[in-house]
Parts: sequence; structure tokens; C-alpha cells
Amino acid sequence: MSIQIFGMPVSRGVAIGRAVLIASSRVDVAHYFVPIDGVDHEIERLRDARDLVAAELTAIKRDLPADARGELAALLDVHLMLLHDEALTGATKAWISERHYNAEWALSAQLEVLARQFDDMEDEYLRERKADVEQVVERLLRGLTRSESEGDLGAIAMSRQARDFAGEDPLVLVANDVAPADMMQFKRSIFTGFVTDVGGRTSHTAIVARSMDIPAVVGAREASRLIRQDDWLVIDGDAGVVIVNPSTIVLEEYRFRQRQSELERARLDRLRHTPAITLDGEAVELLANIELPDDAGSALEAGAVGVGLFRSEFLFMNRGGDLPDEDEQFEAYRAAVVAMQGLPVTIRTVDIGADKPLDRMGLHELRHEHTLNPSLGLRAIRWSLAEPGMFRQQLRAILRASAFGKVRILIPMVAQLSEARQTLEAVARARQQLDDAGRAHGAVEVGAMVEVPAAALMIDRLLQHFDFVSIGTNDLIQYTLAIDRADEAVSHLFDPWHPAVLQLIAGTIRSSLDARRHVSVCGEMAGDPAFTDLLLAMGLRSFSMHPAQLAAVKQRVLRADTRKLAAALAPVMAAESPAKAAAQMLGGMAAH
Repeated sequence: MSIQIFGMPVSRGVAIGRAVLIASSRVDVAHYFVPIDGVDHEIERLRDARDLVAAELTAIKRDLPADARGELAALLDVHLMLLHDEALTGATKAWISERHYNAEWALSAQLEVLARQFDDMEDEYLRERKADVEQVVERLLRGLTRSESEGDLGAIAMSRQARDFAGEDPLVLVANDVAPADMMQFKRSIFTGFVTDVGGRTSHTAIVARSMDIPAVVGAREASRLIRQDDWLVIDGDAGVVIVNPSTIVLEEYRFRQRQSELERARLDRLRHTPAITLDGEAVELLANIELPDDAGSALEAGAVGVGLFRSEFLFMNRGGDLPDEDEQFEAYRAAVVAMQGLPVTIRTVDIGADKPLDRMGLHELRHEHTLNPSLGLRAIRWSLAEPGMFRQQLRAILRASAFGKVRILIPMVAQLSEARQTLEAVARARQQLDDAGRAHGAVEVGAMVEVPAAALMIDRLLQHFDFVSIGTNDLIQYTLAIDRADEAVSHLFDPWHPAVLQLIAGTIRSSLDARRHVSVCGEMAGDPAFTDLLLAMGLRSFSMHPAQLAAVKQRVLRADTRKLAAALAPVMAAESPAKAAAQMLGGMAAH
């Protein structure tokens, strides 16, 4: 039977394919496909973990004090029995053999199957045994971590060899949520769309889905429970609808829409290398946001004239707490700089925290789930300044890469003048260390991200310390409106058109231009054509976005007359509903 699930549209287009589920678990696990020749090794990992857990449980039972035997011993016997039950371990092997899931993913998938079976049982005692299965699975997951590190398997795991299990059917990913580290592995995978239960328009899953230019719906609540493995799905990324097992007529309609979308993309693709100049002759800089050095090639291919945001934190993630050293970072930064062939590359220092936690947070051992409000905690520049050794190591790597091309350093979440001073001192110290070691480095500009209201309100003072600024609209909106942008319960209140947000953005752009400082926008507003006219009217001439968004924004730029747009700005800013006023004034004017 066909059903519809409603969520939030975050990446446009239509995806059609079979569902691949990532089950939620109280233990964080890696999710990736293993190549065909890695299946036996993965089953061996599962067997080793089972033997390790069995030995642990047996030892615990053996060491129980005499007065504690009886019920506890019986419980341990139940766990040992479950550990060797074919419904758990045997079925988990099938997930590995048939689906090419890694062992952790396979265990989580089978736990989800068993949990649903227990939930459907009428007998209360049997329903309560679900907790025993969950405990055994969690022990197995921890056993997998202890028995063998994943090593380089995850890096090769997304090989397209692994899609042999699905034949030629396209695949879409369904999950409660997708961790940023998993998203980066899936970035080069075979999925053509994403559906998640949680998240908002600027949650990390949404951002990466847009960067991959594939349809996605987030905040779909019970999607991962209503959708079954292998269900045929249609993801309508424009309307925010997921259709499960659609009828033949509906399927054909969406296939037609897919073809129309492909034709539109091909038309926009012809603008790739057209200079971004407005009707009144204003040159506009269209830059790319990237996560990894390999993304630089995609940026050039899409027509970017530089990198406005290299999110360096993705070099630090999904490593089991083993942070990259200076040389490894240097090689990554240099690769991106060289790949951009002389065009500028802006490298943001590590922005860890909030929705991008590390397995290890340095001296503080900070974990996302142990922090009451990670968005307001030790993150971004706060963490870097709290870890001076790590920070100088990253700065040295960036400075060394600047010997190979034009590099700028961008500091995230600056909110204090003391942070500005400490940052510049750290850059000077890193430069001196390179001089002392006789290592080559180049000239760099240092800029600040404006993503908290404090930075926007004291922009004139910040500009006395920094060479340029970049407005991170995702966090600026979140902090201005006091809304967790990843929480689907309040994501409908996340409003880029809010008058307070627009005033902060306009003020930052105006002050930067008055001070003759370069200013850009690198948040999601920069890549949304709905805001192109508005930002041009404010005086912005530098936009940084995911490569997939460049062509659509360039088309808007080519049709814009900035003089007319600037003249129409005041009524829009004063309107009770700026979005409606902009649609009536700015949109209509740009069309003519």
C-alpha cells in the first residue's frame, strides 16, 4: 500500500529508488558498504567480537559472589544464549553477505528487525526481553571496536563494487539522522537521495545533501520506522514529501519530472564559465564551499573563481580520536591550493562542536552528547584557543600551504575582541616557528566569520583586527532567533527573512564596504537564488556556496541590475514581511 510521509524539503529535485535503512542505536556506529572481497573479513570481525563478549560474560558469571548468584547468573545465561542465537548473529551475517553492510551497520539493522518483532508481541514478559537484546548488541558493537580498529577499510568501503547486491536499482538512504562523519563517507557513494526523521533546513545532513546535488527530505519524523528495507521510494525534494511504494501512475509522473529536472540542469550547465556580471556591469565573485581537497576539482568544474570556505574540520572527523598531524594537514591544504590553479582558497580553522563533534575533543574530552547545549559550548575558535598546540599545528600547516598559491585563513565564531587578539598572536607565533625551522610559507590574510549577533553588532571593531569577514548565515540565524537549526520541532521558526537577521547582514556588509574590507556570505543564503537579489541590493559582491548551486545563482546575477535593486531595498527592509516585499519588488525588477 502506498503511503505519504511529510517532512522538510532541503535539497531540490526528485529521487526514485529502493530504501536502504540505517537503524538508530544508542551506540554510535560507522555505516559503510564493504567491497566484495571484504565480506569474509567483516564476518570474521563479527565472530571475533562475539567470542570476546562471550568470554567477558562467562568471566563475569564465574566471578559473581555466592550471595549474588541466582537471578543475575540466569540473566547472564540469557545474554549468552542470545549471543549465539541465529536470529541475531546468523541474520547479522546475512546482512553482511547479502547487503555488504559493515559489521556494525549489520548489527544495528538486525537489532531494528528484532526490536519491531518484540514490540508486536502480546506477552508483556516477552516484550520486555527487547532490552536484553539491545544490551547484547551494544556489547557486540563495543566488542567490534575493541577487537579490531577499522583501519583503512572505511576509506575504501564506499567502493562501487559494493552495489552488486542491489543490481542496477538506484538506492536512497533512510535514517533517523546521519552523522556528519557518515555523510562524508556517503558523499562519494551510490545513494541518489536522503530521508531523515530529524533535522532542519541548515542541519548538516541537509547541507551535505545540497552539496551532493541530490534530493533530500529531513524532519520526516517516523520515516525510518514506517519505511521497510527495499521499499520503493519517491523523494520529492521540492515539496518535502516521501512516497512509499508509489503506484505505477505516480511513479511515471515523477520519472517525467526527473527528466525535466535533468534538462534544466543541462541548460544551467552552459553558464558554467560565463563571467558573473550584472546587467549594469557589476562583477560578482562566485566562490565554492568545499569539505575535502578532492572537492576542489568539482569547484573548478562548476565554474567557481575560488574557494570561499574550506571546512577543515572534516579532516579531523571519523578518525577514532586520532587527529591529523601538521604534515597530513599540510598535504591536504596544499592539494586543494594546487588544484585551484592560482585561484584563492579560504581555509576555515577547525569548527568542531555543535553538530560536528569529534571522537576526542583534546584535553577536555568533550563529547557532543555530554554537553547540555553544544551550540553554546566549547566549539570553533573557543576550542582552538583552548588547545593552543593543536591550533598552532593547524596554522603552521595552512601557512606552509600558502607558499603554493593564494590562501586566506578564516576564523569561525568570533565573538570577543580578546579572541581576535589571541588568534592573531597565534598566527604570528606559528609564522615565527616556521621561520625558525626554515620552512617556506607565504603571505596570508586573516578573516573572521560573522555568525553570532555580537560579531555583527561590533563589526566596526572587528574590522580593525581582521583583513576580511565572511558571514555565516546558518549560525547567525540560529543565534539571532534562539532556534536550534537541527531540531525539527522548531525548524519551521528558522527564518532567513526575519527582519532582525536582515538588519545584521545588511549592517555587516555596509560596515565592511565602508572600511574597504572584503566581505562575503558563505552560509546557505548565498547559494539560494531566492536571496541573490536581496544580497546584491545590500551591496554584496562575493558569494560562496556549494558547487552544485553556482549555476542557478549565476543565472540570477546575470539578470540583475544592482542599481535598481539597491533603490528598492529600503521598503523591503522596512516591511513587516520582507519575503513578500522582496518577491513583489526585487523579484519583479530583476525579471525585467
